Amino acid sequence: MPEALPTDQQVKESPLKKLTSVVFRKKTAIQEIVREPTSGGIVFRLTADKKDVEILLIQDSKGRWTIPKGHIEPGETAKMTARREIEEETGLKNFSVLSWLGKIHFKYRRADKLVLMTTQIYLVQSLDAREMPTGEKWMRGIAWFPFAEALDLIEYEDIEKLMLIAKKKIRAGEF
Repeated sequence: MPEALPTDQQVKESPLKKLTSVVFRKKTAIQEIVREPTSGGIVFRLTADKKDVEILLIQDSKGRWTIPKGHIEPGETAKMTARREIEEETGLKNFSVLSWLGKIHFKYRRADKLVLMTTQIYLVQSLDAREMPTGEKWMRGIAWFPFAEALDLIEYEDIEKLMLIAKKKIRAGEF
């Protein structure tokens, strides 16, 4: 007896059909533009001999090294958010938010939304060299790096530029 011909349902679910539907899938049109204000900080400490600077970086869930930052909550200022996010993401308690360094803008797509993110960045000094940072569970890593190494590791060019401004301010004592 010959095999039955495939049903319409079986044809629709064939591996080739699934692959082509993924590869040639049309993106849905952007339905909404969302603005997300965020804030964070470039956290530094001086080395024991006070001759160099170390920067605290976190490694996000995708393996990218960046600085601690997060969304500004209702009723918070950008500076308050920087303090809260640094404490939450690093576990540090003994630090000082010194001065505003600048802001960065980036955009990305989330499903049918275009997200426009503006991040306010502050210069933040760790005040206790013995205090050990502890990252949150979603992070892949958290560590202090010599400034030059942190500059090489940082994933985002705009943050890299602000790190250079931070280093200049630290050397000049302008905070």
